[in-house]
Amino acid sequence: MDIAFLDPQWILTALALAAGLSMALAVWVASRLAAAVPAQDRSWLDAPPWGYRIVWWPVHWLAHYLEPRLPARLQSTFVARLRNAGVDFSLTPAQFLAGRLVWALVLALIGWQLAGALELDPLWPVLGALALGYLFPALWLGDRIEVRRRQTLKSLPFMLDLITLCVESGLNLTGAIAQAVAKGPAGPLKDEFARLLRDIRAGRPRTEALREMAVRLDMAAVSNFVATLVQAEATGMSLGPILRAQAEQRRTERFARAEKLAMEAPVKLLFPLLFFILPCVFAILMFPIVMKFMAAGL
Repeated sequence: MDIAFLDPQWILTALALAAGLSMALAVWVASRLAAAVPAQDRSWLDAPPWGYRIVWWPVHWLAHYLEPRLPARLQSTFVARLRNAGVDFSLTPAQFLAGRLVWALVLALIGWQLAGALELDPLWPVLGALALGYLFPALWLGDRIEVRRRQTLKSLPFMLDLITLCVESGLNLTGAIAQAVAKGPAGPLKDEFARLLRDIRAGRPRTEALREMAVRLDMAAVSNFVATLVQAEATGMSLGPILRAQAEQRRTERFARAEKLAMEAPVKLLFPLLFFILPCVFAILMFPIVMKFMAAGL
């Protein structure tokens, strides 16, 4: 009896059975947790970014359990950044964080598989993949916010010119914004004005919708424009001259920003010039001289 109990074949069979039962239990628990997550009604929401769309189901399941445990301060920070990036109708703070965790695990698994295939130590590939998967969505969000700000500042004077022409031709402010959305260039500012019109048509007061747009964009130029419009509506002033002055001021600010960037360009080029370009130039110029000295035996 003792010999049969210590038989290696019996031990291996018991270990395999225990591993199978553990895996089956883990799959059953995961399926029960996934079944407990309610489906999200996305009829009035935008599609998630493609990186989140690929792993949407695990992101949605993990976000369901993360949301009650997120601190209020962290949620407000994520909400502000998602709003500035224009994806607050696509992702919730819990879904954004869940996507970072899911991609970290996916890339870590890929790094472990590649390290095994190349016969390398899996520690550093797995750690690097974890860091990449967790940090890349945050970097993408920051880049998207910066690009939206640049595009908004670039198209703001032209959109204000369109609104000014429509107001001076007899349309009210809402109709002028609708015409600017229909005829204006594509970009984040056009999308924000379209969202402003949706809010107004849904019953939100125009002043409140304008202030909400200024909060979403979080830019001094847009906040100044919205504050001027709200004050003009409150005092009953004519909108045409005010809008024209706003467009001219925004155009002057855009030209000043372009001049500033042009003056910063030589300073930004100094580092690559000193450490990358000039050494290569000197190496190319000195190579024939060094070769002649070597040929002469000096």
